[in-house]
Amino acid sequence: MKIIVFGALGNVGSKIVTEALSRGHDVTGVVRREKQLFELSKTVHAVIGDAQDAVQVAALIKGHDLVISAVRPATGQEQLLVPITQAILQAAKTTQVRTLIVGGAASLNLPGEEHTVLSAPNFLPDAVKPIAAACFAQHQAVIDSDNKQWAYLSPPAMLVDGVRTGKYRIAQDELIYDADGNSQISMADFAVVLLDEAEQPRHHQQRFTAAY
Repeated sequence: MKIIVFGALGNVGSKIVTEALSRGHDVTGVVRREKQLFELSKTVHAVIGDAQDAVQVAALIKGHDLVISAVRPATGQEQLLVPITQAILQAAKTTQVRTLIVGGAASLNLPGEEHTVLSAPNFLPDAVKPIAAACFAQHQAVIDSDNKQWAYLSPPAMLVDGVRTGKYRIAQDELIYDADGNSQISMADFAVVLLDEAEQPRHHQQRFTAAY
């Protein structure tokens, strides 16, 4: 499969690239600046692109079988997440390429409560509320899009460094906790979840989430 990854150098995006390569996929990684081209593996087709420009994105994704958006704007630029996502979805619709979006946990419901991760009192530290609010808006923008070939993957409460186990549980709209009350998954296993969905699509115009 020919896969193009936006946000290929990010914490999650880099794990997605590694997982895709390990499965034998042909991977294109999109970066924003020329100096970043050399930070990607030599086995990746590295290209420069502006993810906010739908016309440019359409040109980049032409000929690919799948688009993965793992973009996370820098601190202070969280408001860019929605227009970037919209541009990628618009371009993917034009080129008729399926899109997998790495989203946020903000819009997930808390089990047994009438709150989301974002709305629950004292659930999120103040430092992460701006990106959480952006992810909440991103999820709504994806739902509102006229692109019909997408799936949106929300992480659990914690995405952590850790080993690849290949094990996980899936839910749709509710935060997943383990028996010890933890809601987490390693970024390596989060990439496994995404590539499993890429190879065997089970979610069509749906959000899903995964955790241990």
